[in-house]
Amino acid sequence: MLLENQTIVIISPQAWGAMFLAKHHYAVALARRGNRVFFLNPPDQKRISFPSFIELKQSNIHPNLQLIEHRLFFPSWLRFHATWLFHALMWFHIQHIRSRLKIPIDIVWSFDLNNIYPFRFWDKKSFKIFHPIDEPNNHHAFVAANDADVIFSVTNEILDKYSGHLAPRHFIHHGVEEVFFEHSNPDRPVNHPIHCGLSGNFTRADLDRLTLLQIIQDNPQVMFECWGSYTAKDSNIGGDDSFDLQQFVARLQTFPNVILHGPTPPDQLARELHRMDVLLICYDIQKDQSRGTNYHKVMEYLSTGKVIVSNNITTYSDRPDLITMTSERDNNKQLPALFNQVIQHIYKYNAPSKQRARIEFARENTYTKQLDRIAVALNR
Repeated sequence: MLLENQTIVIISPQAWGAMFLAKHHYAVALARRGNRVFFLNPPDQKRISFPSFIELKQSNIHPNLQLIEHRLFFPSWLRFHATWLFHALMWFHIQHIRSRLKIPIDIVWSFDLNNIYPFRFWDKKSFKIFHPIDEPNNHHAFVAANDADVIFSVTNEILDKYSGHLAPRHFIHHGVEEVFFEHSNPDRPVNHPIHCGLSGNFTRADLDRLTLLQIIQDNPQVMFECWGSYTAKDSNIGGDDSFDLQQFVARLQTFPNVILHGPTPPDQLARELHRMDVLLICYDIQKDQSRGTNYHKVMEYLSTGKVIVSNNITTYSDRPDLITMTSERDNNKQLPALFNQVIQHIYKYNAPSKQRARIEFARENTYTKQLDRIAVALNR
């Protein structure tokens, strides 16, 4: 299977929007490869619609990519109180989606750990790819892999948890869009003051907020620029909406050395990150949905060539040349001191040779190259 000229449905637990995760990037990369791609958004849960409401919307990114907007004809809360009934009704809903597409589906590619759309409800002739990005933490996440023809993931820890399934399993690193390399410049001089960049969903409850605030407070000479949602209403990828989040954001806004840019499209984010001198990752591994195993943003950060300071990430534990991380797995007590050390020796950590090595590693993991690796795995 060459992953070309196929009709592909991408099942995503996160809706299409300003912020992109792996499933959004894969949809775009597959469309650019010549496939006809349908991105299935999560159902609109504001109200039900009888019969099912299904609408195809053309993406403004690529003519081969369409978004599937839909509303269920039954309440979504049935999934938590009567799963058997929810799935019985979901079978009919999926048939409505299939009939609306009016074309046979070659590949069903699911990133959904909630098992909302079981593989068995789709055409038996469709090839089924299960692609868990986050840790499977409940029964639904494991059942979601049933009937998959192959399983891909960004960590070996996740793949090991699916060892009971018969489908072949393959490690495929996180990817990065080619646009992130358009601005790479290892010879760019250090900013004065030094600029530290952070990107992602700042509404996530697994962000280590106390440690991040400490790092900012301890480094008033450093400008911290943040790209991504910091209110729930601006996030298309979920997040916290608690009073604690509001307090955290309010505290960030009091610092004169913090800039909150909000959600940013990938092409703009690529330009902005390359202005930075250092990039920071600060999650609480005990709460982290990835359990500190791997993060989508790492490859984007590496594409800049700039030094990355991070909590412990197991996938890169043997690559100190790529990421400067803490050694502890159960806390981030070392992170503030590690950040200070990097700031004090920024020229050493950002030596052009080190930057080029980081850029080259990221360049070997573009989404185009990841799709080539997936195609090879599918043809074994």
